[in-house]
Amino acid sequence: MQLAATRTTCPYCGVGCGVIATSMTDGTVGIAGDTEHPANYGRLCSKGSALGETMSLEERLLYPEISGARASWNDALDLVAERFSATIAEHGPESVALYVSGQILTEDYYAANKLVKGYFGTANIDTNSRLCMASSVAGHKRAFGSDTVPGCYEDLEVADLVVLVGSNLAWCHPVTFQRLAAAKESRGTKVVVIDPRRTATAELADLHLALNPGSDVALFNGLLASLADTGAIDRDYIARHTTGFEQAMTIATATSRSASLAEIAAMTGLSEPDVAMFYRWFAQTERVVTVYSQGVNQSTSGTDKVNAIINCHLATGRIGKPGMGPFSITGQPNAMGGRESGGLANMLAAHMELSDPDHRRIVQTFWGSPRIAEKPGLKAVDLFRAVADGRIKAVWIMATNPVDSMPEADAVRAGLKACPFVVVSDVTAKTDTTAMAHVLLPALAWGEKDGTVTNSERRISRQRRLLPPPGEAQPDWWQIAQVAARMGWADAFSWRSAADIFDEYAKLTAADNNDRRDLDLGDKAGLTTDGYDELAPFQWPRGKVRMFDDGRFYTPDGKARFVATPFRPVAQPADASFQLVLNTGRVRDQWHTMTRTGLASRLSAHIGEPYLDIHPQDAVQAGIAPASIVEVSSRHGRALLRAVVTPRQRPGSVFAPFHWSGQNASAARVDTLISGHVDPVSGQPELKAMPVAVRPFAAKWFAFAVSLDRPRAAGLEMASYWAVGRTRAGWRIELAGDAIIPDWDQAAPKLLGLRAGHEVLTYRDISGGAARFAVFDGETLVGALFVAPGPVAVSRTWLADRLGSPFVEARDRLRVLSGRPGADEPDKGAIVCACFDVGCNQIAAGIRSGCRTVADVGAATRAGTNCGSCRSDIARMIEIESTAVARAV
Repeated sequence: MQLAATRTTCPYCGVGCGVIATSMTDGTVGIAGDTEHPANYGRLCSKGSALGETMSLEERLLYPEISGARASWNDALDLVAERFSATIAEHGPESVALYVSGQILTEDYYAANKLVKGYFGTANIDTNSRLCMASSVAGHKRAFGSDTVPGCYEDLEVADLVVLVGSNLAWCHPVTFQRLAAAKESRGTKVVVIDPRRTATAELADLHLALNPGSDVALFNGLLASLADTGAIDRDYIARHTTGFEQAMTIATATSRSASLAEIAAMTGLSEPDVAMFYRWFAQTERVVTVYSQGVNQSTSGTDKVNAIINCHLATGRIGKPGMGPFSITGQPNAMGGRESGGLANMLAAHMELSDPDHRRIVQTFWGSPRIAEKPGLKAVDLFRAVADGRIKAVWIMATNPVDSMPEADAVRAGLKACPFVVVSDVTAKTDTTAMAHVLLPALAWGEKDGTVTNSERRISRQRRLLPPPGEAQPDWWQIAQVAARMGWADAFSWRSAADIFDEYAKLTAADNNDRRDLDLGDKAGLTTDGYDELAPFQWPRGKVRMFDDGRFYTPDGKARFVATPFRPVAQPADASFQLVLNTGRVRDQWHTMTRTGLASRLSAHIGEPYLDIHPQDAVQAGIAPASIVEVSSRHGRALLRAVVTPRQRPGSVFAPFHWSGQNASAARVDTLISGHVDPVSGQPELKAMPVAVRPFAAKWFAFAVSLDRPRAAGLEMASYWAVGRTRAGWRIELAGDAIIPDWDQAAPKLLGLRAGHEVLTYRDISGGAARFAVFDGETLVGALFVAPGPVAVSRTWLADRLGSPFVEARDRLRVLSGRPGADEPDKGAIVCACFDVGCNQIAAGIRSGCRTVADVGAATRAGTNCGSCRSDIARMIEIESTAVARAV
């Protein structure tokens, strides 16, 4: 029975989907898409659909801790205030810092920014959004005079050409991807995908440009020159609404000696016909949207990539109109809210500039603060370097896990370990970052906290509380306000609720504005508590679905600026041992370092362990076999990953996701490999082109296990490589080791946690180096272990599904030892559709029985009928199966 339904907003990507969360009498929470929310109209991706499965209190931080021991809030807050006050008094305000996150709400961001910049007197507050969208911020400000996203999601539905650059939209923003896929099906929208990898998104493309990593500027400089050559530029728009065109064109044509197709193709690694087709489509299509994401931003030339894209839209006047414009898609649920409220080290609240004395005056006067930061603070990479070298002596980290997510992650961990005072506010008790904290402060999680977020199309939505705070957890803004009060600023931080903070923030956006700044929420100021509670999703500024439709920008002269963008190829490594280029990113069903998504078993079913995509050509050259373990190394670190040999990866490049942490894998913290080299304008690090070496890991044995209990540390320690993930009833474990295990009869109990009364079935092949164990408690399967000299070939999905189930007949128990179901119990195979738990074997059976389209498969199996993230996988399976049948005939 349901108790209440709450309209709220998803806490994952920047799409900002509306969610209806229904509290049930049994303590569970039902999740459905909000059909009235303009971002998703009822659609949810696999992660959003599984939100109800992530709301347990397992692994939660519920009480403050000091030095690992439970403490009262008073003691913890007193200590934080005392140490920050003493550090500032002795070493000055530049000796302290906050590092926050796109996971916190706008009200939290505003409170933190006010404390640091207006009361500490330093701008040493930065956010993990620095790692995902800082180059977009910088590019927008250079071109438009403000960090303004011109377009909206509807543009993807009314455009005739959509160009996706550095964006695996199908996996990272699935709901928006489905809107584009529907437009393509109904309107015939052309889609160009520009990405070194052939991702799931590329399956939708009419043209996939698998360019050399880092060569985007060359491609778009060539496009700008081509638009001029073919007469496709809008000279009147350029003259009336822009400056700097000639300088940008000079640099664009200087990209090569003549900007010829041959030279552009050579620099980008593309074929001349493909480049020509892209340029022709862009020139001949008025309604063009260019969607870009992390493949553009996360680069040492990220800001130039952004401006090279914007230049092409300014040159054609295709901006601010339906179906036209550059469109930055953000990675985090409130990356935009952080940008708006001043979460970045080089910005003030309400889109005001630290470098502008008048803006500093407006903010300080409004806050009534004793001081205001006068220079930009340390951006993320430099901030943690300052922690490491002792310049930062007290740091407060909120809602993020930099020990895993920052470049040079091992150095970040070492720096935090040596820092005199580290505070971490989080919802999770054990992360690789909380292990470094002197003080832990328990925060509220999604479903417990209250506030606003802004999505990629400037739409502000409410996240609403639907559950009571667990334990002693408190909102992030409350923690900030309490510390501020203890430092002597109680009156300025006397908010009673998130509604109070939103009201103050809205008033600041309107202060001395008079339409001089893009961000103005003045019409939302003065809301009552009920008005705030009932606030419906809205775009800012009022009445503006799209920005710049009038040709007026937020520069001093009101004109947009072309920005010259010289092409700088990715630097080649001086060390010949690093011959491959590592690209990092996300997988479909996981989020960041899995502290939330890792709690939902079905989100681990599609991809259950850390991996490295590598092209067959590179695999053969390095002696790497499919499904083997590989060692990936750089100057900064080392990782052990499962090899996935695939032609979808570009030769010379490899790909690894960054989600796995020290909590769920032995050596898969991929950002330990990444250098701290940053874009000189945005400060955003290069996460897409790291020189690495890849070599086989000399494993003596491989193993796969399932267990009702989480595997014991003593069992995992025997493996050099291990990765754990949840199943419906317990855990699945992948292992490999380079040291021979002399007696698996002694090793198995350490891993599986055998207890008195357990029955163990055993199979051994001593000469072949194989061993298998099935463990039962009465009739119930409580664990199984499969050891082999090579990658273990068993039905992982079937074993994971049967964990905790009864096995009465002896023959059924023997099937567990075989690792496969019998003929009377079909094996669904590896999971393709996480929403409905549909495996590849089930889809293949549907195809063999006559399904010829993705819709047919959906009707037969339900796969692909919810979020649609797996539709490209299904289409590929149909193509492969059809090809196999044709060859057989």
